[in-house]
Amino acid sequence: MSDRTSPSTSTLCPSSVSLEFCSCLLALVIFTCLSFLFPTTHPFDPRTMSGRMGSSLRLAAARSRTGSARLFSTQSSCLRKEIRDAYILSASRTPTAKFNGSFTSVSAPKLGAVAIKSALEKSGVPVSKISDVYMGNVLQGAVGQAPARQAAIFAGLPSSVEAITINKVCASGLKAVAFAAQNIQLGLAEAQIAGGMENMSRVPYYLPRSSGMPAFGHIKAEDGLIKDGLTDVYDQFHMGNCAENTAKKYGITREMQDQYAIQSYERAQAAWKAGAFAEEIAPVTVSGKKGDTIIDTDEGYLDVKLDKVPTLKPAFVRDGTGTVTAANSSTLNDGASALVLGSKAIAQEYGQGSRVLARICGHADAAVDPIDFPIAPAKAVPLALERAGITKDQVAHWEFNEAFAAVIKANEQILGLEGANVNPLGGAISLGHALGSSGSRILVTLLHALKPGEYGVAAICNGGGAASAMVVQRIESV
Repeated sequence: MSDRTSPSTSTLCPSSVSLEFCSCLLALVIFTCLSFLFPTTHPFDPRTMSGRMGSSLRLAAARSRTGSARLFSTQSSCLRKEIRDAYILSASRTPTAKFNGSFTSVSAPKLGAVAIKSALEKSGVPVSKISDVYMGNVLQGAVGQAPARQAAIFAGLPSSVEAITINKVCASGLKAVAFAAQNIQLGLAEAQIAGGMENMSRVPYYLPRSSGMPAFGHIKAEDGLIKDGLTDVYDQFHMGNCAENTAKKYGITREMQDQYAIQSYERAQAAWKAGAFAEEIAPVTVSGKKGDTIIDTDEGYLDVKLDKVPTLKPAFVRDGTGTVTAANSSTLNDGASALVLGSKAIAQEYGQGSRVLARICGHADAAVDPIDFPIAPAKAVPLALERAGITKDQVAHWEFNEAFAAVIKANEQILGLEGANVNPLGGAISLGHALGSSGSRILVTLLHALKPGEYGVAAICNGGGAASAMVVQRIESV
């Protein structure tokens, strides 16, 4: 169900009009037409029903403006459902490991299991209340059947809990949270787990499996990481080429991108030094020949020489006009993140005292031309804000995924966010970009940074030309 085409699946938008109101309006049109066909007064004459119809329309309009729930009618007026609020009770993430770093022996589902188990323990919600798990995972080659199902079972959830794997490329983790929220909003579930996971270090190389293979001789292998994670399938060029296109279109210079990348590393280093990530991290135990090692810190944020950033050669366009480099792009990484969501009743019972208790105010997806994927957040964010019923000026903290520095600079320019509180703790350039987890990872970080009463926005672009965005508000109680 698309957020763009079905506003009723998103959280309350004050301007939304209920289907009951539309039904009443349609009935009025029909009655008016009948008055011309049958001018004699009869029980359905609009002249005798105008008072009652006006009252019905006013009642329907009043219902459509209610803030806590909207009503929609099925074919029978006595069958009505309520669009409820969805809440986040807990949020955890694993450290983000470097490519071919500490997590090379840990599959994506097992990383996901660590995040799920941590989030569930923090929430205090009994396992018996959880009905579904949604986990984003992009690079599924050699991961095994049903990655989300694996993560749920490895986390200790019973086999009766359903699990669904989501692939919306980089936005997978955030979209997984949106799906879980919709279930709660529609009354289909009381408690859900959602997040994302990725191990880019373990992605295999592909060999063609066709009858046309030679009987002997060399066979060309394809890098699964590049093919399924980093290449625009329509134009057959790297995501970095899309970022170059965006940089040129919006006048984003090499210096601007390098300056932003340096700022990202400096912010991440300062955040780790201040202990800003301590409460969101779920340590991962990695077994090795010399025993177990506990990984509890992001691995890449110190792995940079800031004075060397301006000296790197462009990575994608090498004709002298390129501006996107390895330093001002996100890195390849492994990691996972998870959140526990619940209804109002669940939040009231288990959410008191939660460090990250929040209401999901609105969420949205948006699509653009594939080459323009870096600016897709600028289309999704306004829609999410509209559905949440707030303006950008009410947002205290923005988390945009730093796929490339050009992504942040372009979206800031389009949305008018220059000088806003965007990624104050660093982002994917410095902290890492584990594809399937990144959308939910920025949400985990956002929730831990917000103060009660504050609104925050998480937004992420994804390959293929799209983006997802979510608006949340931290609260102390329900």
